[in-house]
Amino acid sequence: MRLIKKTISAVFACVALASVSMTSQATAQGNILERRVIGTSIQGRPIEAIHMGDPKGVTVAVIGVIHGNEEAGLLITDELVNMQIPKGVNLWVIPTINPDGTALDRRGNANRVDLNRNFPYGWARIGQPGYWQYAGPSRASEPETKAIVAFFREIKPALGLWYHQDLNIISPGVGFEGEIRARYGAITGLPMKRITGGTYTGVAATWQKHGLKNSMAFVVELGKTLSVDEAKVHASAVLDISMMLRDSLSSKLGK
Repeated sequence: MRLIKKTISAVFACVALASVSMTSQATAQGNILERRVIGTSIQGRPIEAIHMGDPKGVTVAVIGVIHGNEEAGLLITDELVNMQIPKGVNLWVIPTINPDGTALDRRGNANRVDLNRNFPYGWARIGQPGYWQYAGPSRASEPETKAIVAFFREIKPALGLWYHQDLNIISPGVGFEGEIRARYGAITGLPMKRITGGTYTGVAATWQKHGLKNSMAFVVELGKTLSVDEAKVHASAVLDISMMLRDSLSSKLGK
């Protein structure tokens, strides 16, 4: 995991060099269309979104890290930015929305706010600074939360994947979203089991589903560790379910 931190620090350094224009075009990795700084953390670190694939396709967003000390998702986002994205898939990869937490090796951000309890839908006061689920002083109080809310309202993802650790499960869903979750679990070997053990108010994925029209989202709970080979499987699963969503929407539209 220390290697992951060195990698993300290098990414932030590169983003800072390009911050004058805030966006840049690139083709060296995969089929990257754009790198955009969508906000900054409390300590001034950039929050980067990497745009790939087909801008006219179904929009999928992947968030590698929300809890700073749960870093395994960075290996998956690293794999995705080096892959060719299927036609009809408009992919946005956000390695981390909590760069300060990653740098400080803590769950919360620099204010010790659990960002996954700070989103505006269903927000409630939880604890004080230092408590592991501290929800912040008010709904969407943190700059990192505000940045993602504004960005998602702009791109309107049809599907969002949010990586966490380390329960090693995916909660089952219902309807087509349930089928997508089950497909991801089948590819990666993650069992389908309800996520418990926390106070789930102000949760990012729940906000996405209720705050955006016709948007699906789910949490992937990775294990305590993740190998590069396992990350490749997860990245492939992201593209697989993205194509599954693409094909379903195309069928409904009669294309």
